Amino acid sequence: MRIAIIDLGTNTFNLLIAEQTKNSYTVLLEDKYPAKLGKGGINDNRIVPEAMERGITALKTHLNTMQPYQVDKVVCMATAAIRSAANGQDFIDRVKNELGLTINVIDGQKEAELIFDGVKQVVPIGDERVMILDIGGGSNEFIIANKEGVLWKHSFDLGMARLLDRFQPSDPITSQEIETVENYIKEELSLLYKAIAEYPTSTLIGSSGSFDTISSMIAAIHHPHLDMSKVMTYQISMSHAKDMHTRLVTSTAQERKNMERMDLHRVEMIVLASIFINFIVKEFDIKEIWQCGFALKEGTILQLLNNEL
Repeated sequence: MRIAIIDLGTNTFNLLIAEQTKNSYTVLLEDKYPAKLGKGGINDNRIVPEAMERGITALKTHLNTMQPYQVDKVVCMATAAIRSAANGQDFIDRVKNELGLTINVIDGQKEAELIFDGVKQVVPIGDERVMILDIGGGSNEFIIANKEGVLWKHSFDLGMARLLDRFQPSDPITSQEIETVENYIKEELSLLYKAIAEYPTSTLIGSSGSFDTISSMIAAIHHPHLDMSKVMTYQISMSHAKDMHTRLVTSTAQERKNMERMDLHRVEMIVLASIFINFIVKEFDIKEIWQCGFALKEGTILQLLNNEL
């Protein structure tokens, strides 16, 4: 059976097409479209008309991409932008009426669970605890886990689209603005502080999104022959992470556009993502950082295989 997973994120609609057999699957295609569904309305809990049109265009584009693959089943998973929007149901109904697609809206806890089920497929999680972080546009998911499974998980409404809309930083961002953002993050993460006190860890695994872009940019400098499209996990040196953070927070948007392997759709938000990551590393004394290319859509495939969805 050929199955397509569409992850309707706040910034990006991600597509995964896979050949599913009884006990496994093979990825045939991955693609993405910058829907920016949260732009202009994320903190007002609404999808503005322009964003709704971008979302429809994104889904039409993915449907066109699917055509040659003769997909048997399409599963659409919606996260923060749609679940928190007062008019999210309007978008869901429109997609159903115009495109024939059924959107499954999942809560933050389910999102975190699917992210873990994606990450664990390619990262050898053992006895030692790890902190998994998925940075989204509307929400950020934290999972603390070991080989026994998830020990703690939570979804925080601290996605980069929300932070960008709330703080609207200068170009380049100022040190005072960075401090203001960090103070806000600290206030909002009280549950994480309690969780780390109970389940301490010094290893951070960043899944997908901003981590993919940052790791690709670091690899372009330090491992230029590495084909990142074929790498599912990549260890980010602590010193390289610090250097890249400094480079990002001191850059203008135009300078970032010219950086090697910069995802142009992340130019606006990558600075805030780097601030968020750097804050977590400093605040929780992280000693090791890994990037993981698997996340929600791969977790969705696994749960379908296991009849958990």
